[in-house]
Amino acid sequence: MQTLNLATRRWWYIMPIVFITYSLAYLDRANYGFAAASGMAEDLMITPGLSSLLGALFFLGYFFFQVPGAIYAQKHSVKKLIFVSLILWGSLATLTGVVSNAYWLIVIRFMLGVVEAAVMPAMLVYLCHWFTRAERSRANTFLILGNPVTMLWMSVVSGYLVQQFDWRWMFIIEGLPAVLWAFVWWRLADDRPTQAKWLSEQEKQDLESALAAEQVGIKAVKNYAEAFRSPKVIILALQFFCWSIGVYGFVLWLPSILKAGLKMSMVEAGWLSSLPYLAAVVAMLIVSWASDKVQKRKRFVWPPLLVASIAFYASYLLGAEHFWWSYALLVIAGACMYAPYGPFFAIVPEILPANVAGGAMALINSMGALGSFGGSYLVGYLNGSTGSTGMSFLLMSGALLLSVVLTLALKPGASDRIVSKTVTPHPAPARS
Repeated sequence: MQTLNLATRRWWYIMPIVFITYSLAYLDRANYGFAAASGMAEDLMITPGLSSLLGALFFLGYFFFQVPGAIYAQKHSVKKLIFVSLILWGSLATLTGVVSNAYWLIVIRFMLGVVEAAVMPAMLVYLCHWFTRAERSRANTFLILGNPVTMLWMSVVSGYLVQQFDWRWMFIIEGLPAVLWAFVWWRLADDRPTQAKWLSEQEKQDLESALAAEQVGIKAVKNYAEAFRSPKVIILALQFFCWSIGVYGFVLWLPSILKAGLKMSMVEAGWLSSLPYLAAVVAMLIVSWASDKVQKRKRFVWPPLLVASIAFYASYLLGAEHFWWSYALLVIAGACMYAPYGPFFAIVPEILPANVAGGAMALINSMGALGSFGGSYLVGYLNGSTGSTGMSFLLMSGALLLSVVLTLALKPGASDRIVSKTVTPHPAPARS
């Protein structure tokens, strides 16, 4: 069979666009943690319980609109969906800075979740249109790197904005770039290779042929209902639910945990909050490269999550009196929680055909949103009600351990077999 050489320029053209887009989405959902730690509660008279609910409300809106967004992206246009979403979520993020009471904040946080719900599954569908099986873990990772890389610089920038101005200006300044980027996205993004003016006709044909060849041998699934009933999809959804309890309990409340642990300023908390995400970037790149090299996805998902679970438990055992040891364990936990994202989201397109894979990924991601709601609410609640971080560390450790058990329960399938390759894509670039 003829070996096809797929254009390297796809990496340099597409990945910066999707990386920046997802980074902006993540910025506008995660900076709430800095506002919560820097006076917003006092200004709006928010109780600790309501603060936890407000932090989690985003994920409730996110949960309900994942699947409809993914189906629209798969059947119609990722480009149009993301363009509208960018304008709406940037506007809502900016409006967060001008709210006068907690009731408006409730509405805005929920609507922000609704608007951003389609971003992750739509982007995963988008990458399936442009990258082959042998590239997909790395492509997913370069997309999801928008999460820890954003947290890395946002932790520092948000700390300075809060310190120099206040939490209101932080929201306003960090919300506007998404609105401006919407028009850049519209100019640069193409839904499918056939629409790309920057590829030659031969390159378009080679890529479409390679993607079509991958669908051969995957068991046909006639509709979304059948896909959603698949035991593998159900296990992956439950696994991602448990995993996300740990991730978003960590992401949303890390600044508060650090600030309370050593009575530091928001700038200091921002710098310390950034280190786990720097470690996460390195871990994600290594794990995704190894996953695409070996193409046995499961073995690159559960071991990092087990290490993260152990790190949280060890931090719980150490207690607040050993701050720096506990902080080192949090760096390890953060890196290991992020490391498996690329191989994890490469599993679904390898076990389901293209007509339903996007909806299945959205269902799994929506369960992750539900776990994120639970994690962000419960961690905030436990920290506020107990006055310490011990119980929240125990919660995150247990949730991650459950996700490990569920991953191990996933029966080997297409994603765990090395298949014969009819395509020889150029390697991904060393950086995004």
